[in-house]
Amino acid sequence: MQAIAEGDGISVVPLLEGDVASLAGLAEEAGAEAVAVWSAEDVELARAQTDLPILVRAPRLDHTEEMDMLGADACALPLRSLDDDGVLEGVYTSLSSSGIDCVVEVREEEQLEEALERVDPEMILISERERDDDSDELERTLDLLVDVPAGKLVISEAHVGAREQVVALERAGVDAILVGSAFLREAPDFASALAELTGR
Repeated sequence: MQAIAEGDGISVVPLLEGDVASLAGLAEEAGAEAVAVWSAEDVELARAQTDLPILVRAPRLDHTEEMDMLGADACALPLRSLDDDGVLEGVYTSLSSSGIDCVVEVREEEQLEEALERVDPEMILISERERDDDSDELERTLDLLVDVPAGKLVISEAHVGAREQVVALERAGVDAILVGSAFLREAPDFASALAELTGR
């Protein structure tokens, strides 16, 4: 995900769902610097339409070789489902050796501390997806952000619906925002909604 690290300002990364191939092309035109897909199967569809980096959001961890062959650039590793001893470390090493960037997903301070201790990832995904409580997502993301060591690339998965929220995350030090498929699906026009968030 070097494009995010080297880009100017915060990167907006849409999570594509549905007609992945068409949306991947539209995402690039709307100013996205990377795209995300749910599974390895969608990587090939997106790759046919864009040269942007592709993040696999919910990879099947027994398909790591397939992700590499299909052209995935990165994948998210949810710490909460990789808490058995050695599992996170093994998957992280396997993917990294294949040239796939690993983004470790955390939701709270304890998980962040554990991720840093176990694999010390270069990229952290602060996820607010499928939360049960109603507290402010942006506020919670910003609270956790202060505990991320300097030099790490931080991706936020807090719900955003306006450019002002994206700018607020950028000012706080977030490198990229993963925009959920629900927001883009509900928008009247995918490209226009995404362009509004990217400031294109």
